[in-house]
Formats: sequence, structure tokens, C-alpha cells
Amino acid sequence: MTVLLSEDHGAVRVLTLNRPDKLNALDTALTRALSEALAAADREARAVVLTGSGRGFCAGADLGEFSSLTPDQPDAVLERAALTARLQTQMQRMSVPVVAAVRGAAVGGGAGLAIGADMTVAGTDLKFGYPELKHSIVPALVMTGLVRHLGRKLAFELVSTGRLLTAAEAAEHGLVNRVVEPDQVVEAALEVARQWAEVEPRAIAAAKDLFYRVADLPTDAAMRAGQDVNALMRGFRA
Repeated sequence: MTVLLSEDHGAVRVLTLNRPDKLNALDTALTRALSEALAAADREARAVVLTGSGRGFCAGADLGEFSSLTPDQPDAVLERAALTARLQTQMQRMSVPVVAAVRGAAVGGGAGLAIGADMTVAGTDLKFGYPELKHSIVPALVMTGLVRHLGRKLAFELVSTGRLLTAAEAAEHGLVNRVVEPDQVVEAALEVARQWAEVEPRAIAAAKDLFYRVADLPTDAAMRAGQDVNALMRGFRA
């Protein structure tokens, strides 16, 4: 079975995690396939929708693979860690925007993917959180994204207790943009992506790049970056 499906809707590319019997858990094959597909979409599409097949978005890392990722296999451990770390930040580093269409479980690495997209549409059945400690695992590679999206008190609560947020709670805390019925998440995400696809691609790429740069810069440096893009954008319009 193909672990990742790719389908173009005009200039929008829909990528679907396709391990429904495993709640789309991220093994090495799926992690690598998604990273490669996102890189290709960045070259070939104007917008991306990321979703999961079946009743859940992504259950995080495939724990069944952990038996082979042990200290006596350091090369495999380091390769997987590097691949996972790259994937968790890859969507924000792309020039084209990505919207996640999330229903059901989005936990651990799946929660990281859900909030790693530029926008997120969630189903009312969303279960969002970081239950890794219940399995004696530290959510090390997804913690950066979580802390940057949430206040420290709630982020620590989620990490330390494994509590799962509902769709309404996720929306209240700014983790998702819209909440719709579960069977409507992909169409709602496509609606967002189609709007992006109509924008001059150089302009949206510059806007996205600047957005994430100013988030991490002091005010004066952020304003200088904005001035540079302000001058650059004069060439975007015909």
C-alpha cells in the first residue's frame, strides 16, 4: 500500500497520510515520503492541503518501530531523529502555504504536524495532545513547536499529563483556525488553499517568509526586514 497519496486539484496539491489501520502513525517510510512530497509540492504547486485517511489525522510516531531504534543502532536513531526534526519545521520553511485538514487523533508527532502547517482546519472530533510520557517517551522533537504556539502553563500541562484538547479548546487557544464537521475538513481546507493559489506566487512566498522571520526578530530588526520586502514587492505587480 502507498503510505502517502498525492492528488492535484488545479494548483492545489492534496497530500494524504495513508496508513489508516495505524491511525497514520509516522514510521520512517511515511516520514521520509511526506518530507519528499512536501519538497516536491514546494516546487510544483501553489498551495498544499495535508490530511490523513481514515478516522484520524496522525497518531504520532509508530511505536512498533522503536524496537529497532535502540542505542545499539546509533546510525538509525540519528537518521530518524534528523528526519523527524526536519519534517516538524518543513512546512513553515516552504515558499508555498500549507493548510492541515485534521480530524480525529492528532497526537504527538501528529499534533506537531497539525500546528506546523500555516493554517489548520479541524473536525469537531479532534483529539489533540502529547501523550508520550504515558509511554515513557519524551516529546522532544515536537516540544519546540508546542511551546511557541501555546502559553507555557498549558503547554507544560499537555506534555506532563497527556491531557487531550477538544476542537473547541484548540480553537480557543489559537491552535486551529476553523472547526467544521469531520467529513468537511478537506473541503474547508481546499477552500482556503484555493484562495492562496489565486495570489501572485512571489508575493505570497515573500509574505510567508517575512511572517516567520519577524516572529523571531526584535522589533527594530523585524521592521528593517519589512522595509526590504516593501521595496521588493514593487516588482510583483504587473
